[in-house]
Amino acid sequence: MQENAFGVAHLWASGDAVSHTVAILLLVMSLVSWYLILAKAWDWWRVRRASRCVGRFWAAESVVSGIEQLREAGSDSPYAQLAMQAHCCNSEFESVSLLARFDPAEQMERALRQQLQSTQATMENGLTLLATAGATAPFVGLFGTVWGIYHALVAIGLSGQAALEKVAGPVGEALIMTAAGLAVALPAVFAYNAFTRANRVAMTDLDAFAHDLHAFFTVGKPFAANSAQIHPMRARLASGAA
Repeated sequence: MQENAFGVAHLWASGDAVSHTVAILLLVMSLVSWYLILAKAWDWWRVRRASRCVGRFWAAESVVSGIEQLREAGSDSPYAQLAMQAHCCNSEFESVSLLARFDPAEQMERALRQQLQSTQATMENGLTLLATAGATAPFVGLFGTVWGIYHALVAIGLSGQAALEKVAGPVGEALIMTAAGLAVALPAVFAYNAFTRANRVAMTDLDAFAHDLHAFFTVGKPFAANSAQIHPMRARLASGAA
């Protein structure tokens, strides 16, 4: 039975250290890319599930119960973390730290901005590796192709004739390397573009939620607080008029 010159086992046996290194590198890049694709897809699904709880937060009777509604999608829900940051800044407590010297509205804005930046950094984890794999994998495969063609030319030169059995293995190695590079690059590029757009949409939604929280705690609540100061003033005006 004649051995297939284009088989994977024959290509691996006919290769040298350089071609083996290229093949292993492409395999590692493929495994890392698919791990990141699956992990980011899972994270995106969790964020989408958490966004469905925002309506229940605004329908809750209190902030604490609203936060519990957000935490039903997970304790690490970015919406729950934003609401907790706003609620903690809104709570009254005595402190002598520098943070307590901020205006309450500015302190809440600062906390929400930091939470948004932390969430964005978490959502963008791994995207650099996906972009790197998508950009470099074709060139790594091309390097393996060039090296395989070089082997084919060396085999032709040593044999003195361009027989198929002399060049089939190296040429097959070169073609496999090209296909492997494209197979690694294409999913990584598609996933990077998809997750970049998904993160942009999610961050827009989170930014709008943070703006609503800031408006609720800094604009909505002072009306109730100011009413306690307005009524005594009205009483004094009424007594003076009498």
